[in-house]
Amino acid sequence: MNEWTSYQLQDFIPFTADVYFRLLERMGETFWPLHLLTLAVGAAALMLALKQRPRLACLLPAPLWAFVAVAFFLQRYAELNWAGGYVGDAFIIQAMLLVLMALTGWGIDNAPRATHPPVAIGIAITLFGLVLMPLIAPLSGGSWYQSKVFGIHADPTAVSTLGLVLIMLRGFALWIAAIIPALWLVASGLTLQALDSTSAAVLFAVLAIALVGVVWKSIRPKH
Repeated sequence: MNEWTSYQLQDFIPFTADVYFRLLERMGETFWPLHLLTLAVGAAALMLALKQRPRLACLLPAPLWAFVAVAFFLQRYAELNWAGGYVGDAFIIQAMLLVLMALTGWGIDNAPRATHPPVAIGIAITLFGLVLMPLIAPLSGGSWYQSKVFGIHADPTAVSTLGLVLIMLRGFALWIAAIIPALWLVASGLTLQALDSTSAAVLFAVLAIALVGVVWKSIRPKH
């Protein structure tokens, strides 16, 4: 027991901050200008969700989850961390869930998109992932290639998807669709915390706000 209590969070991270952020930078360098397409897909998904086309909006992010699973986790992150392969599998499962919900309509919220607080929270979280997260790295003195972009990097993909499902889904399906993005934000936040990055607090704050929105929508009477 004493041996386990002597471990710190840093002991479970098998890479340094320089190596991790260089990995993010390599993703940016390798796939530019695909960023423009993935951001356009995210913006289109948000607009469709708000224009009562939730099934199509649910379908659009699915290929991006599969892309991040393969290009980031299975081909790159797994070389640094043995858990990367399992996370990649989870991202593929998330892609399949989004396709399933889009095709079957399971859990789709067809209520008018009034400015209820959970919907407003979902819009804010989606926009944060699409617009503000890519600016964190350059504003912190990093390279533009280190910018975390929706559909290219895992963090903004999880953040914006949490926002989208909060707008599009309800009931048990909302909780199911939120599990994998939420768990990744926990894992990523702990990793960044171990690497002494201030971005960890941002991810934890977004996750907390998203969970408030999910609970709020779950207990709000259906109209």
